[in-house]
Amino acid sequence: MGKNPPSPPSEIETAHGGHKGRPSPPYDVETAHGGRMGRPSPPHDVETAHGGRKSRSSPPYDVETAHGGRHGQPSPSSDMETRRGHRKSRSETPQPTPRFSPPLPKPWFPWLVPLIFVVNVALFWYSMYYNDCPAKIDKDRKCLLPEYLGRFSFQPFKENPLLGPSTSTLQNLGALQKELVVEDNEGWRLITCMFLHAGVIHLVANMFSLLSIGIRLEQEFGFIRIGLLYTLSGFAGSLISMLHLEASAKPTISVGASGALFGLLGAMLSELLTNWTIYENKCAALITLLVISALNLSLGFLPRVDNSAHVGGFSSGFLLGFVLLMRPQYGYVNRKHIPPGYDVKRKSKFTFYQYLLFAMSLIILIVG
Repeated sequence: MGKNPPSPPSEIETAHGGHKGRPSPPYDVETAHGGRMGRPSPPHDVETAHGGRKSRSSPPYDVETAHGGRHGQPSPSSDMETRRGHRKSRSETPQPTPRFSPPLPKPWFPWLVPLIFVVNVALFWYSMYYNDCPAKIDKDRKCLLPEYLGRFSFQPFKENPLLGPSTSTLQNLGALQKELVVEDNEGWRLITCMFLHAGVIHLVANMFSLLSIGIRLEQEFGFIRIGLLYTLSGFAGSLISMLHLEASAKPTISVGASGALFGLLGAMLSELLTNWTIYENKCAALITLLVISALNLSLGFLPRVDNSAHVGGFSSGFLLGFVLLMRPQYGYVNRKHIPPGYDVKRKSKFTFYQYLLFAMSLIILIVG
């Protein structure tokens, strides 16, 4: 037999010794395992030796795989699959502890402080009507502005520089006088003197303080606590004032709501201290309140001003503030505001120093 003619250049021997055949076109090639492939992928998308698909051929900075082989450009860590089929999971961030806060308290409707304002103004108007300066004054003396005010004209400036009624009028209407309280047992004057004023200047100054301080306190704490605070502070101021009034041939009287108003001012100071944790600008508020208190107390050294009532009202209001104006500390949440299913650690309603100040102030007030 003759030798077979050599294969044409287009016929090649297969890798496993099979029949030499003409290679398929580039788009129809047998795989090494006998399967048929379609059009070969471009250089960046070829089949792996294990039948999987490799990613785009890696650039010169190819990295080693976890099993020591060479791999293409690694996919992002969040999407990389290991050769065993496991996916790397991101670390789970712990859930923060839920925070609950109680709803903001609704402000009280202030009606007691405006009512006190109306009562003070009405009683001053009645005191001027009762005084009737033109009908009761001597001919040698002259009332102030009788042609304009008539019956409501003021006493002569030398008798009452505050533009108001006479001393006898205030005494008849319930002014505080030591002899009448001690000897005649007229203790009701300790309360009635709080609603009488010596003149227009006295009335305007006190009512301005009442509205600016009292309305805010009543909105926050309600009419019951502010009513008790106002009455008890005024009573304490009247009591201290009576102890310092001197008996003389000319009766010395004391009138005005200054004791009660200084009680509200002292309560504001104690309220700031006992509720310290809920205030943001603590030092600024404390310094401002101390300056206002010092300025108001310094007015007590003016002539015809009873500073003992101011000191008594301020000190009693300061102690009463620790008792009546306590508020829960910052961060306290009532259990009814926590949804069911949550077990969170709650703060106590009041701090230790709040209880301590409450007890000390209550003892001092009872003993005093």
